[in-house]
Amino acid sequence: MRITDVESFRVHVPAVHPPFKWREGLAGSAPAGDGAVLRIGTDAGAEGVAFFSRPGAGVMLDDLVERVLRPELIGADPANREWLWHRIWELDRIHELPLPTLGLVDTALWDLAGRIADEPTWRVLGGFRTAIPAYASTSTFGTVEEFLDVADQSLALGYHGIKLHAWGDATRDAKLAIALREHVGDAVPLMYDGSAGFDLPDAIRLGHALSDAGYLWYEEPMREFSVTAYGHLARAVAVPLVVAETSDGAHMNSADFIAAGAATFGVRASTTLRGGITGAMRTAHLADAYRLRAEVHGSDIPNQHLCMAISNTTYYESLVTSNPVRREAVVDEDGMVQAPTEPGIALPAGLDYPSSVASFARAA
Repeated sequence: MRITDVESFRVHVPAVHPPFKWREGLAGSAPAGDGAVLRIGTDAGAEGVAFFSRPGAGVMLDDLVERVLRPELIGADPANREWLWHRIWELDRIHELPLPTLGLVDTALWDLAGRIADEPTWRVLGGFRTAIPAYASTSTFGTVEEFLDVADQSLALGYHGIKLHAWGDATRDAKLAIALREHVGDAVPLMYDGSAGFDLPDAIRLGHALSDAGYLWYEEPMREFSVTAYGHLARAVAVPLVVAETSDGAHMNSADFIAAGAATFGVRASTTLRGGITGAMRTAHLADAYRLRAEVHGSDIPNQHLCMAISNTTYYESLVTSNPVRREAVVDEDGMVQAPTEPGIALPAGLDYPSSVASFARAA
């Protein structure tokens, strides 16, 4: 089998209402705009796709397909995923590919593999579970009282824990973290994500408050450029750290965080930021060798497959960005996400796809 077609399709991505942010000064939602779908076709008629949703995705992927991906992939054997994964990283050495695009080819090839096997991709990877609990990963709300209300709604909808994206102010965020713990009691798992809003002194100060409140993990309080700074943080606070979410380098970079003693809870694994399915699985296996967790980042369909294939992940991350809270469609009344059943990975439902790629959309 050989790759015969590499195409980019622009798709309309509707705006999220209401708009939301991850902390003060850091928007989370984008206005309506163009996403993109990468389609890889073969001489056997089998195809694989991957969805790219970042702002400007259409222009970006059109350029990458024409300039980099099509010349590299045409004629290649799509079963040689390891070889092609390495080739994309070799090309990154010259082209400095945007981080979320590094895994697109790999994800499309794993979708193709599932479709050829007539199995969901998580089973082709080697399934570990068929259901996983979801936690509510909040966007940033206006007041402590509103956060507590959102937490109550989320727990009533079945979510198994709460992760805060707060304001990016160490003093306010510490008060919120303590108030939430007092409000929900000791039995509810709580996590905190700083969205890289702090320097080391404020990260340490906030970390002490999270430790006192019994938070399960502390995620990305600083930009992940300095592994040394994270090592200092890990030695200064008792709350366990989840690291290596937005840093470049997939498992290679995660290894440095682990070696520095900075991954005291674990590392992040995702298709979008850790090099596709292959990069995420390498990251998970690396973490497992050190008896650490590999917490899957994000609530899209490829990451549902990762949750079912990675043994050392704890939860599915389900975004809660509105009040009243709307439970994500894949989360059931018991707060569980069931394993996908359709072959391959599929695309999100509800987007404006061209007819040539609409058949890959997951049923709503």
